[in-house]
Amino acid sequence: MDETQEAPLRPAPVVRRADVADIVAAIEAGLRDFRRAPLYGLFFGGVYALGGVAACYFMTAIGWGWLVMPMMAGFALIGPFIAVGLYEVSRRLSTGETLSFGAVLACMFRQGGRELGWMALICVFAFVMWMYQIRLMVALFFSFAPIELGAFLRMLVTTQQGLIFLTIGTAWGAVIAIVIFSLTVISFPLLLDRDRDFITAMIASVQSVIKSPVVMVGWGLVTVALILIACLPFFLGLPIVLPVLGHATWHLYKRLVEPE
Repeated sequence: MDETQEAPLRPAPVVRRADVADIVAAIEAGLRDFRRAPLYGLFFGGVYALGGVAACYFMTAIGWGWLVMPMMAGFALIGPFIAVGLYEVSRRLSTGETLSFGAVLACMFRQGGRELGWMALICVFAFVMWMYQIRLMVALFFSFAPIELGAFLRMLVTTQQGLIFLTIGTAWGAVIAIVIFSLTVISFPLLLDRDRDFITAMIASVQSVIKSPVVMVGWGLVTVALILIACLPFFLGLPIVLPVLGHATWHLYKRLVEPE
């Protein structure tokens, strides 16, 4: 007789409602973590910025400069994955564990074979689909070969087709951003902090938005706006903005998800 018993199901993470005070406290804690460990924030923010610069240069080099702006808009979709290292820094600062680049990077590499890796794939897939859909919309609205970025921008704001394109593209981009934000706002830090599956983490993340839609969507809008502003001067603001937002996201997760 097989006496093997199935392991009991673990209860789902308990997510509480968020209020504005939680957002303010998370941002303040994010600023404190950045000041306590600035080199880590500058490193991960710098890597993110260099990736954006390299992608823009590549697009321009192959004659797709008109895709630079949509790419910058979609760049925020992969921000939660890049911020994993920042979550680990905040976790170590809060627990008093030894903080070193080796330990933080090792933790990030270990996530590649765990559930967090699946969440990363979801973010990358969303970014790729966003870029593909923009390319398809350009073909449908303008039916031209790729042109110089300046000419494309002038066409957007001086023609009826361009204004319609901007309206539809912005609305569709907002839908994608809200969906990805809802799936990832606390799922990445939860998976880093706890040994749970990525489906459970996504459900908990969506619950945090459903329970506090105004506060959480407001936080998402602030996050996207700050990242876009930081991207505008050749991504130069990202080494500061991304670390603060990353640390703040960790602390927001700790405030919203009750301990096991």
